[in-house]
Amino acid sequence: MISEFIKQHKLSEAFIDIANQYYVPLAEEIKTHQISADTPYFVGINGSQGSGKSTLSEFIKAYLTETHSLNVVVMSLDDFYFSHAKRHSLAETIHPLLQTRGVPGTHDMEQAKEVLNALRQQQTATIPRFNKATDDPHPVANWTTITKAVDIVIFEGWCWGVQAQSPEQLKEPVNKLEADQDPEAVWRTYANTQLSLHYASLYSFMDKWVMLAAPSFNDVYGWRLEQEQKLIAAVGSKPHSGLMNEQQILDFIQYYQRLTEHGLKTLPAACDHVFKLNAKRQIVEHSTKEVHE
Repeated sequence: MISEFIKQHKLSEAFIDIANQYYVPLAEEIKTHQISADTPYFVGINGSQGSGKSTLSEFIKAYLTETHSLNVVVMSLDDFYFSHAKRHSLAETIHPLLQTRGVPGTHDMEQAKEVLNALRQQQTATIPRFNKATDDPHPVANWTTITKAVDIVIFEGWCWGVQAQSPEQLKEPVNKLEADQDPEAVWRTYANTQLSLHYASLYSFMDKWVMLAAPSFNDVYGWRLEQEQKLIAAVGSKPHSGLMNEQQILDFIQYYQRLTEHGLKTLPAACDHVFKLNAKRQIVEHSTKEVHE
């Protein structure tokens, strides 16, 4: 099963050891808790851009489906991004930086709440899909509709699980983007407020939290660049598409820096499993905490 997963996702053979040592035990633990759950068991996965959270999510799904015949649904926070037109409206009415997808306030969290509620209640749910190549959601006909009873729901996202910062923390810019384009802290304050109002309230859906912790934000650029190169290889680079070159990615990740660094400092203490990564995304430490359920 692992060999087939490696082939399908074009991973290196080193993934075999990672899967056997870390991911299979995690999947088995999730399965054990799911057995005693009256409703679907929800797992939240946090990780910075390019950290491997999508791969981890898909592996857990593949393993539990094939090994235990469980019905597993994987969702990404990215798939709830607002359309380009909606973000343009936010940019005009609140702050120009909201045109760019990324921070809290650029996702449709009402839609996310509806999907999570439907899955919890074992009702039909339709999960949107976002196309990063066009910077817009896929057509509704291409969204995923869940009609069968679900055993496990995995929800992954770069800021999923992160709590809002204090007003004091928002005062000083963390990078050139904030200093030059958000000197009055309007954009970051809006994002922080949205995180507090519309994201944190959904964290209670999660029964278990897992984090893939980058060594530092400096490593995220290389990881994100690798992601984009894979996307370009898969769909091709076209003029005026949502795909980015190296400089654009360097600019783009500045939108994520504040909450990524905040999450790296604060989230490990709140997670049930923390996999600390090195610059090559190898797991160098795994910590867990006892959870009373």
